[in-house]
Amino acid sequence: MFSMQQAPIKSFYFEHGPKAVILLHAFASGPVDVRMLARYLERQDYTVYAPLLTGHMTPDFTDIILQGSPEKWWQDTQAAIRFLREKHFSQIAIFGISLGGIFAAKALEDNPDLVGGGSFGSPIVRKRQFSVHQTFMQMAKANFSRYHTNEAIMTAKLDWLDQNVDQLLTRIANFTVTVADALPKINQPYFIGQGLADEIVNPASAGLLRDALVNSQVSFHNYPNASHMITVNQAHKQLETDLSRFLSKLYE
Repeated sequence: MFSMQQAPIKSFYFEHGPKAVILLHAFASGPVDVRMLARYLERQDYTVYAPLLTGHMTPDFTDIILQGSPEKWWQDTQAAIRFLREKHFSQIAIFGISLGGIFAAKALEDNPDLVGGGSFGSPIVRKRQFSVHQTFMQMAKANFSRYHTNEAIMTAKLDWLDQNVDQLLTRIANFTVTVADALPKINQPYFIGQGLADEIVNPASAGLLRDALVNSQVSFHNYPNASHMITVNQAHKQLETDLSRFLSKLYE
């Protein structure tokens, strides 16, 4: 559910053509996860909006827990849809990577007027997970170091995160169960992208998601040897091509 980022990037909005796409980022990261994909889609004449989820991309990693929650992130997702509607876009698709994919799926469940969407490396239907806790702690330490946090303060905050992040991960897991249970509500076309060398989300989750989308036309794509963040790793060009093909049919 993670990626690493070097420079803070907030929400971004690339206004281009009349067809709009929302891209939701991963846990403990930011819109940088999807910026390369967004620029590609912009060149394909799509308008792209990537909101920043509450508590993310601050100098203090504890903000993710203190400010963020699945409920807040769902509100962020709904706000993103309203943002584009208020700009008079009627054709809107929504996608997310990892954590973002959970909220993209819920958006499709609750908003039948969205034209379609999907998820990349997202644990919507759970298979055994890998060490999210450990990865989160590694990212937290790197983030504090990037902002030159005082060592004593960093140590105290890392100890606090180590003790508290599992509560948030449990809340995310419980929220995800409700999303998974409602997957048959999705009637719009749905894109699934999954790296087969994913170190965070069990790749078998993608097949379970496909099987649960009983009322959707699913476009299913595996990326051999690709790790979790397929929007930025070796799979990104093939993902862009596959997604472009999916979108061209979606907006016919």
